[in-house]
Amino acid sequence: MATRTSLSRLLEPRTLAFVGGDPAEIAIKQSMALGFKGDLWPVHPHRSTMAGLPVFASLEDLPAPPDAVLVAVNRNDTIDVVGQLAKMGAGAAICYASGYSEVGGDGVGLQEALVVAASDMPLIGPNCYGIISATVGAALWPDQQGLVRVDSGVALVTQSGNIGLNLTMQDRAMDISHVLTLGNQAGLGVEDCLEMLVGNPSVSGIGLHVEALGNVAKFETGCYEALDKGIPVVVLKTGSSEQGARIAVSHTSSLVGNDSAYEALFERLGVRRVHSIPELLDTLLVMDQIGPLPGRRIVSLSCSGGEASVVADSSEALNLEFPVFETTHASRIADTLTELVTVSNPLDYHTFIWGDQTRMATCFTEVMDGPVDAAILVLDFPRDDLDGSGWWPTLRAFVGSAQQTGTPGVVASSMAENMPAEAEEFAAAAGQVAVRGIKSALSGLEAAAWWGGCRRSPPIDWAGGLLSPSVAITEHEAKALLAEVGIRVPTHELVDADAAGRAAERIGWPVVVKCSGDSHKTESGGVVLDLVDTTSVQEVADQMGGQVLIEQQIDGTLVEMLVALRREPPVGWLLTLGIGGILVEVMADTRSILMPATAVDIVAALEGLAVWPMLTGHRGRRTADLDAIIGVVDSLRSLVLDRPDLVEVEINPLLVLADGVVAVDALITVEA
Repeated sequence: MATRTSLSRLLEPRTLAFVGGDPAEIAIKQSMALGFKGDLWPVHPHRSTMAGLPVFASLEDLPAPPDAVLVAVNRNDTIDVVGQLAKMGAGAAICYASGYSEVGGDGVGLQEALVVAASDMPLIGPNCYGIISATVGAALWPDQQGLVRVDSGVALVTQSGNIGLNLTMQDRAMDISHVLTLGNQAGLGVEDCLEMLVGNPSVSGIGLHVEALGNVAKFETGCYEALDKGIPVVVLKTGSSEQGARIAVSHTSSLVGNDSAYEALFERLGVRRVHSIPELLDTLLVMDQIGPLPGRRIVSLSCSGGEASVVADSSEALNLEFPVFETTHASRIADTLTELVTVSNPLDYHTFIWGDQTRMATCFTEVMDGPVDAAILVLDFPRDDLDGSGWWPTLRAFVGSAQQTGTPGVVASSMAENMPAEAEEFAAAAGQVAVRGIKSALSGLEAAAWWGGCRRSPPIDWAGGLLSPSVAITEHEAKALLAEVGIRVPTHELVDADAAGRAAERIGWPVVVKCSGDSHKTESGGVVLDLVDTTSVQEVADQMGGQVLIEQQIDGTLVEMLVALRREPPVGWLLTLGIGGILVEVMADTRSILMPATAVDIVAALEGLAVWPMLTGHRGRRTADLDAIIGVVDSLRSLVLDRPDLVEVEINPLLVLADGVVAVDALITVEA
């Protein structure tokens, strides 16, 4: 098994070998260009030189086992080469060839043979572009790339080779320490690389492109270590994980899917999820440069009312605060400006002080010298063929004020092309950050503020492996299971239709009649409410036929809720809370978190629902019994952990009362 000690040869190699033809030679040249100081050993049976270096005819001719090797031969020969490397004690093999499990067929068997050949030697790929360690200048990379030597920086890990290539060629002012492309992940996966990078002192932040996770427990450990060390982790999650079966009968399945489970996982582990490649880079840049923020209070500076409005509008959907300046604070700011300027946040400081670095610095310092967690400056430089000298006093003033007040500062252009590299580098050198886009800058600040509030949670509940096909048990059986774990259900009887009237008399009025065996009874007309006499009950039951469920009708409902636990491999048990009843799919008002969940976690999820005011006494209504909702969640957790065959438990609706809750409908699916 690969350990951090063994993987250090991969990240910080002293000797590199390159097996193959032209791709191997390109990689040698890339390592030379990055200034690799160790030994470079080309291996080819027929060539005498590559990139000006003497070539070894075989691996046996190498002077020592190499620390890392780029294997750039065909897929069949790759297996033989990897086997030789493992036997000679090489540090790691990076397999460039494709045609393995990603193509199916015989490729699956070839990949299995490759893994066997590698044995305990760390394996990257196959079907990958390679890796780059910019801290030592090692480029096991068969193409051009745009990294430069750095002492430390952010590491980028992607399952896609082309995304990895693109990441090396962008020109943001961010130091990149490593780029790793994993391809098929036959050996090292995203989780292994995360663990490896978090333990490397040259890595200050980590960006991940993930299609699916394999070892969630290892991922959890790596994320929490990163959180403890103050290393931001940002993830771009694409695609969906394959499962043996999907649940098709529940409301929950139509509202949340496996992606919601990943979303909840990242939220729990202090990992910031993004949805595009530029957002991955910009968010990581801001979080890495300014670190976790203690709060969400932001001040905005621009010399345009229009820009101030754009900042305000762009932040509307974000969890940021633009606090109103207190009277004394506003007065100090006003003293630095003319009487024609209205002091507000976001602040349009106007053009009266434009170009006067001293006056702008005085103004900016006063703005930042208050209860603020970060500051943003909107500044668009002109094109290179125009005179941009008049913009530099503003940037210098902002950076100086941020340093003087100890306020994290972000400079944002409204258009990406209006942020020159020189400005980005100047901001970075001063400990601030420049971002190409107002929305990107604000999203980065929100991420930093969110990160500042992240804390460790208990280990997630494992949900088992891939699901087999599942079936729903009857509502009667489902309610029996709920009652066994202490969840209140209405008094009910399952009877033949001809006995419905007598059952209703025993239960007491009013009653509900339900058709047995229908998963979506309300939609199909299989539920009739407000029945208050035997005749009416019998007529309804006769129309339904077969077996019917006669049930006590519950009064005093404040809110109808949906509460569900759903197995979501490989992530865990996903708790979904939301508005229930007939509105569940219309409003799609749900929040999902992973189990176990504390009372604080559950209440926080409830607070995020549109229905929350209805639970807390909106317009004089009675307050709902939140403790009872929390109790239901705890009971459901006990149920699913005791029954490994359960796939999903959905209560909809859960009637929330002022003094308790009642599960009036339940759907439970089990493995077939």
